[in-house]
Amino acid sequence: MQDPAGLARLLADAGYFADEGVATAAYLALALPRPLFLEGEAGVGKTALAHALATVVGAELLRLQCYEGIDASQALYDWDFPRQLLHLRAAESTHASVDAETLEAEVYSRRFLLARPLLAALETSPAVLLVDEVDRADDEFEAFLLEVLSDYTVTVPELGTIRAEVPPIVVVTSNRTREVHDALKRRCLYHWVEHPDFDREVAIVRQRVPEASALLAAQVARAVGVLRGQDLLKPPGVAESIDWTQALVALGAERIDAGLATATLGAVLKYREDQAHAKRLDVQQMIQTAIAGG
Repeated sequence: MQDPAGLARLLADAGYFADEGVATAAYLALALPRPLFLEGEAGVGKTALAHALATVVGAELLRLQCYEGIDASQALYDWDFPRQLLHLRAAESTHASVDAETLEAEVYSRRFLLARPLLAALETSPAVLLVDEVDRADDEFEAFLLEVLSDYTVTVPELGTIRAEVPPIVVVTSNRTREVHDALKRRCLYHWVEHPDFDREVAIVRQRVPEASALLAAQVARAVGVLRGQDLLKPPGVAESIDWTQALVALGAERIDAGLATATLGAVLKYREDQAHAKRLDVQQMIQTAIAGG
């Protein structure tokens, strides 16, 4: 790939339809190289971009799912205590005359180390490291992540320093449930991922739900666009557009009508308050708008 447009074509071949902004940000992340920090509402395709990049560059995808309370050991490495214990018992049962220092070195050797996503990404080449929903982690974990991404090295006290021969491609995502510190953002290239425009959303839906008619995909995309314009707790993302289309196809629908739309709201709106709000709308008018547009 020689430019963002070339990368966009390769991403499309991998099933990801990137707009110019996303394609440019991803291209620069590969060319510079720098970690890519993607922020945006849930369901706009941040995680999917990392999967598509792994396909494009022929790399293994290693995903670190962040959550409240995650710490360095859960992201980096752990020791396989059951196997270490078995090794100690085997040494005792054979009555081998192994001194304590040698036995300790055997127990804390590389074969008993369990690599979590961060360490695995440093040891795998090529690799795409996806740090998903970093906004769910706390400040201490952010600081630790920044340290790892600064020089792509990790120190295991029992083994020494492990350095990536080829740094992984790093994609960090955030749904902006809280602000991520500037220090981490400065280390990365930043891009805010918008909901796709109508044509791109139709293309995504048709690619993911090929059994849906062109008319149904277009009507779903327009109806979802109407819902995004409402004051909802969780506006539907592309994932919900796909879910809704799959639900309608499963019911044998070739096009949307008000009855089907109301009956299948659970596929597109995942909060009770949002469903109640949608039912207060003129669903028939919303569907007529979608039909007219489709």
